[in-house]
Amino acid sequence: MPDRRFKELGMGTFFGDLLYDRTVPADHFLRQLERVVEWGEFTGQLIELYRGKGRQGRPPYEPAVILKMLVISYLHDMSERMTETHVNENLPAKWFVGLAGDEQAPDHSTLTAFKRRIIGGGGEKCLQGLLEEIVGQAIEAGVAFGRVQVVDSTHTVANVNTLKDKRRREKEGKGPRDGGAAWSAKGTMKVKARNGEIVEVPKWFYGYKAHMSMNAEAQMITSVVVTAATGPDGKQFPALLERDQEQDLPVEIYAADKAYDDTDNHYRLAIAGLESSLTLNDYRTDKKDGNKGVWVALKQSEGYRTGQRERYKIERKYGEGKEYHGLRRCRYVGRMRYAIQAYLTAIVLNLKRMVRVLTGTSFRGRAAVGA
Repeated sequence: MPDRRFKELGMGTFFGDLLYDRTVPADHFLRQLERVVEWGEFTGQLIELYRGKGRQGRPPYEPAVILKMLVISYLHDMSERMTETHVNENLPAKWFVGLAGDEQAPDHSTLTAFKRRIIGGGGEKCLQGLLEEIVGQAIEAGVAFGRVQVVDSTHTVANVNTLKDKRRREKEGKGPRDGGAAWSAKGTMKVKARNGEIVEVPKWFYGYKAHMSMNAEAQMITSVVVTAATGPDGKQFPALLERDQEQDLPVEIYAADKAYDDTDNHYRLAIAGLESSLTLNDYRTDKKDGNKGVWVALKQSEGYRTGQRERYKIERKYGEGKEYHGLRRCRYVGRMRYAIQAYLTAIVLNLKRMVRVLTGTSFRGRAAVGA
C-alpha cells in the first residue's frame, strides 16, 4: 500500500524558518502551543475521514494543518472566512499552521469540507476522540489530574432570528430553520406586569445545551454530550461518566448541581466505586420517614463536601468559553454542527490550560504574553 501523501508546505524555504526566527517571539503563545502538543498524532485519526486516505487522488493538506486552522478560529472567535484572512496576514498564525511567509492559507471552503468529513465520518465519536487525545497528551506531559470531577451543562442560543424566521418560513410553508434546536427556560428575569407589579418570569431561549465533565484540579474538559435545549441534565450523566471511565482518569468523586440528583446516578457512582457529590435536593434529607438516613450520611461525608467546594470551577470555564470563544451563540445550524462548535471550544479551552500549566504562557485575546 503506498505511503500517505500530503500537500507540501513551504516552511523550510527562505520565507519560512529564517523569516519566522526574526519575527515570531520565542515565548509567543502559538510557539508554546506547537511545542507542548504532538499534532502529528491527530493525522492518523483524521486521515481516515478522507476518501483517498491520503494515498489516492490529489494530496490533501495534512489534517493536523486544518485542525490548527480551526484552533485559531476558535481561539479568536472568528468565522472560517475571517480565519483564512487572519492566517494570511498574521505571521505567528502562519508559522503555527506551517506555511511559508509568502504562502496562502487553506481557504475557508477547505475548513467547511473538513467539518463535513467529521459529520460524515463518526460525528461525536470522532470529536470525542480528538478531545481524549488532548487529555491523554496533557497527562503524559505532566498536567496533574485530581480526584474530583465536576459535571454541568451550559446553553447556547441557536443561530436563528426566531421571530422573523418563524413568520417568513411559515409564509413559505417551511419548517423551522434549525429544527434540531428547542425552546427551554434558563433562569428567570423580572418584568413589570400590566398592573405595575414587578414579577419574575422564566427566561426562555431557543437552542442547544452542551453537557461537559471537567477535572477540577487540571481544569480540563474530558467529555462532552450535546443535546437540544430540552435535554435533561441528569439523563446525560451516564454517558459522561462512561466516556470519562474509558480514559482511566484518577477520579474518585463526582460533583454536580441538583439537576443531577437522580437515584440512578448515585447508584451508578456507587457500583463504579466512586463517591457522589451530586447536590442533594432538600426533600432527600428533610423527609420525616426512616429512609433519609443514607442521604443525611452522604451529605455529611467528606467526599460530598470536597466535591461541593470544587463545583464553581466548571461555571468559570463556561464563562470563559462564552466570553472569549463564542459559546454564547451557535456558529452554525443543526445539532451536529453545534457539536463541532462545543467540542472545538472544549479543545481550545484545554489547549489554553495545557500551555498555561506546562509553560507559564497565557493566551490573551489576539496577543499572547509570557506569564
